[in-house]
Amino acid sequence: MDFKYDVIVIGAGHAGCEAAAAAANLGSKTCLITMDMNKIGQMSCNPAVGGIAKGQIVREIDALGGQMGLVTDETAIQFRILNRSKGPAMWSPRAQCDRAKFIWSWRERLENTPNLHIWQDTVCELLVEDGAVTGLVTAWGVTFKAKCVVLTAGTFLNGLMHIGRHQLPGGRMAEPASYKLTESIARHGITYGRMKTGTPVRIDARSVHFDQMETQDGECDFHKFSFMDTSVRHLKQLQCWTCYTNEEVHQILRDGLPDSPLFNGQIQSIGPRYCPSIETKIVTFPDKTQHQLFLEPEGETTQELYLNGFSSSLPMDIQIAALKKIPAFKDMVIYRPGYAIEYDYFDPTQLKHTLESKIIGNLFFAGQVNGTTGYEEAGGQGLIAGINAHINCHGGEAFTLARDEAYIGVLIDDLVTKGVDEPYRMFTSRAEYRILLRMDDADMRLTERAYKLGLAKEDRYQLMKGKKEAVEQIVSFAHSYSMKPALINDALEKIGTTPLRQGCKLIEILNRPQVTIENISKYVPAFQRELDKATEANQKRKEEILEAAEILIKYQGYIDRERMIAEKLARLESIKIKGKFDYASIQSLSTEARQKLTKIDPVTIAQASRIPGVSPSDINVLLVLSGR
Repeated sequence: MDFKYDVIVIGAGHAGCEAAAAAANLGSKTCLITMDMNKIGQMSCNPAVGGIAKGQIVREIDALGGQMGLVTDETAIQFRILNRSKGPAMWSPRAQCDRAKFIWSWRERLENTPNLHIWQDTVCELLVEDGAVTGLVTAWGVTFKAKCVVLTAGTFLNGLMHIGRHQLPGGRMAEPASYKLTESIARHGITYGRMKTGTPVRIDARSVHFDQMETQDGECDFHKFSFMDTSVRHLKQLQCWTCYTNEEVHQILRDGLPDSPLFNGQIQSIGPRYCPSIETKIVTFPDKTQHQLFLEPEGETTQELYLNGFSSSLPMDIQIAALKKIPAFKDMVIYRPGYAIEYDYFDPTQLKHTLESKIIGNLFFAGQVNGTTGYEEAGGQGLIAGINAHINCHGGEAFTLARDEAYIGVLIDDLVTKGVDEPYRMFTSRAEYRILLRMDDADMRLTERAYKLGLAKEDRYQLMKGKKEAVEQIVSFAHSYSMKPALINDALEKIGTTPLRQGCKLIEILNRPQVTIENISKYVPAFQRELDKATEANQKRKEEILEAAEILIKYQGYIDRERMIAEKLARLESIKIKGKFDYASIQSLSTEARQKLTKIDPVTIAQASRIPGVSPSDINVLLVLSGR
């Protein structure tokens, strides 16, 4: 029996869920194939969304009409804004979520999405004709025909789990791995490799001495992930806790290293540099006498706790013995130990910026199969892959995001231009325009584009327009309203800033570090009236609007300067070179540049300039040959 679809998505992790939802919401007849319908949107590791730069990605997914922000807000049991002590370009939302409710929130959304079907099965073979994908075959012998296929298999492709010297095939604990599919894809000339990641022990809360730990509370202000007009907190908000390892812990871990798969040769693949196992930490930082650990709840009502910072693949008895040397865990009972998992990934330099394969037409890759790590990076890729799969089916211009437009744009450009030699994680430092890519304005950057595409709906677009108009009204008033020393100096002294010697515009006062919209407006009645007028139609979002206005007022100079730099570099983005040169024959290029340019075949001069090994002199050669 054959089934026919426009788009088929393989895998129901974060990339798969976003890809399927995007394609279906745009109007493509879509099928999501998953090995287990009860694990849709499963959070394999920590049930937390967001973090440094990752939170911005989720805000961008939401601004584009994706679902992750809404699901996260609906299931959050603790919410915080990280990096508050730094400027707004560095602020990042993070939420601890209820693992089980997160799954059911995703499943409920997908099951009720028009144009979307779900099929429970394992894909084992890709069907390709004339250099393009035509469908696939499942383990049950079912043939699916499709115009486009999006692969989002996470850690399941030939997955192998490690606890000490014990090895067990699987894609996650207690879940089978997927076999044959990697080989089916590789037969067509797509290269792949192996990576590894890990997860920590899960602890029974009833066995923990919480009085031996410091508490870490969440925040209950107006911030959330979605720009939609939804409730701020849906579930009971819970604490997290922190504690530290000690020398006794480290000694037990060191003694166990001969049985560590990471150090005895059992695991050859590379793990995430920025989320190392506890055994890697004690080897890499031998002088550190302690490492901070975070104990985080897995749900609103469960006793299961996640020990962030103690990822390990050491033998189970060593993990337990080491942890029991921490006072809070002296009577610890666990649900299961930590483990490492190795899995297949595909070299992302074999992809276009749309995430379509350069080798097999209409085949898209998204998520950990591209060498990334993290739910947020996966979700962002899934959204772009789903959008472009729909476009490939029904026509239209390819949808991509530039580096000055979104963290998702930085992520995808890094992957397809530079490739990966370790699991890729997004950081604010990877974005050269991070002042333009703030968490507060993802809707201003992206929602109109998504609305024109048809993914962001009318209600989302109108919310964005209302916010934009309100912010512009406030900023315009600040630029035009004059302040007189006699009327404001007493207030300025109370606020703790220098009195005026002569009149000035309100915006000059607002630019002072001690002054905020909140603390000055009560002394300037005309400004307070303007704020009330601007936010009258958006009372529930008043704080969000005021924050966005204040950031624009205080950082406009930095924003303008960064925009000017971005526009200068955009000229290089306009110089198209794909297919124009036989790089191997250009002797004036360095040998490494000839090899890298031939392999990646960049679309523009700007992309070529970001390829590792392509020097400024190589770029000058290409500019001369392009007639520039």
